[in-house]
Amino acid sequence: MKSFKPLSAVLAGLVFSGSALASADCSDPVTDWQPREALRAQLEQHGWTVQRIKVDDGCYEVRGVDTIGNAFKAKYAPASLRIRTLEIRFDQGGEAADYLDRDADQQSAAPSATRKPAGE
Repeated sequence: MKSFKPLSAVLAGLVFSGSALASADCSDPVTDWQPREALRAQLEQHGWTVQRIKVDDGCYEVRGVDTIGNAFKAKYAPASLRIRTLEIRFDQGGEAADYLDRDADQQSAAPSATRKPAGE
């Protein structure tokens, strides 16, 4: 009977690790999904060329080429079109820092403007 304890511990570990991996998938209700063309337009606005958009694990999976010519693969939440994962093959130069959203950093560091009512 003692040999079953290690086996059951291993099986329990596999079950719990599988449920942890499942949470990496997108879970947006299909009724809330935005069209693929909206995602394509968003990426093309940044100068990226989209080769394919498909659904994988409930997410939009995009393959294409960035502005420098590096191949990329990304997953997006279909309702918000927010990026979940990004893989880039740096064949044409560039580095990971080129893909950081510097606008978000600048906006949070910029002082907020306040508007005064007329007459003050």
